[in-house]
Amino acid sequence: MIRAISHTSEGSSQTEPLFEIGQLVRHHRYGYRGVVVEFDRQCMASQHWYMSNQTQPDRNQPWYHVLVDGSAATTYAAQDSLISDSETAPVIHPLVDLYFSDFQDGRYVRNDTPWQI
Repeated sequence: MIRAISHTSEGSSQTEPLFEIGQLVRHHRYGYRGVVVEFDRQCMASQHWYMSNQTQPDRNQPWYHVLVDGSAATTYAAQDSLISDSETAPVIHPLVDLYFSDFQDGRYVRNDTPWQI
């Protein structure tokens, strides 16, 4: 199931989402793994936040809210920074039970709790 927070502007060229909510992903540069909890069709972070990052991936692509495995951290990662994670072990994160109702076949099942940043 693909579900997005719809924040698109008419006429913008955007890439289709490659990852689904509940999918396990890995950040190809930083190596952390996690689970996609929500996504935006383009970067919705402030310009200040965006410019304060070490890298500035294209804002005009899907950006994913990810619960990071083995920590309490959440990240906001650009699609071109993520790859599908081949590991099928559950993610250990304190918010997993808040946003997901089940873990089946290496994927999480999203519940109806709205994503809150």
